Amino acid sequence: MIERKFVAQKMKEFQIEEYITQSLENVGHSHTKMVKTPLGEKIIIYASRPGLIVGRKGQNIKQLTKTLKRKFDLENPQIEISEVENPSLDAHIVSEKIVDALEKFGSEKFKAIGHKIMTDVMRSGALGIEIVVSGKVPSSRAKSWRFYSGYLKKCGDIAITGVRKSNAQAQLKTGIIGIKVKIMPPDIKLPDDIELVEEKEVKVEAVKEGEDKAEQKEAKEKPKRRSPRKKKNEAERTESNE
Repeated sequence: MIERKFVAQKMKEFQIEEYITQSLENVGHSHTKMVKTPLGEKIIIYASRPGLIVGRKGQNIKQLTKTLKRKFDLENPQIEISEVENPSLDAHIVSEKIVDALEKFGSEKFKAIGHKIMTDVMRSGALGIEIVVSGKVPSSRAKSWRFYSGYLKKCGDIAITGVRKSNAQAQLKTGIIGIKVKIMPPDIKLPDDIELVEEKEVKVEAVKEGEDKAEQKEAKEKPKRRSPRKKKNEAERTESNE
């Protein structure tokens, strides 16, 4: 029973995130995070242009709150909007930019769009980027075009957890074009990164002086031991004197 509750809760969160993604178009929506609080459900929306989500006098966000409360049976949903610091390093926002550009200029200029977006991302400090555009571009047959630059992990745990990924679709007259974006952010910690720490220079003379002082101290503390020959000679001397 407990497992079913967890699965139902995760499915509900996924449906809410999917609905918000579909309803918030052309606003630079990155992702949505849902947190459960004692006052109710707190929904955090990350976007590059939060002003468009709020709307004039907060009309858009009020309407979104009412819709979520009615459609998903939420008791007291509280929507919070957080601005993305660097939109060029977010894979979802980058894929949305490519979709908007393709729907605006068409599939004939897909190469210029891909190179421009790739250059902007690399200038923002990304370690690597890969853009795959698949569909009827520019001919009537479906093809896949790949734009890549920099260093990008393809396998391992870093490729799963560290690389930012996004999939999007652009609806054109010729058909649907699929877009895949992978970005390797600059703050990622790679397992093969090794930092060499410079040790402080130690003076050899000071170390030697310390060792000499320690040896002298030990020599003073140790009692003097007499050899058996010396003991025998001393005993003979005492007998002769008597």
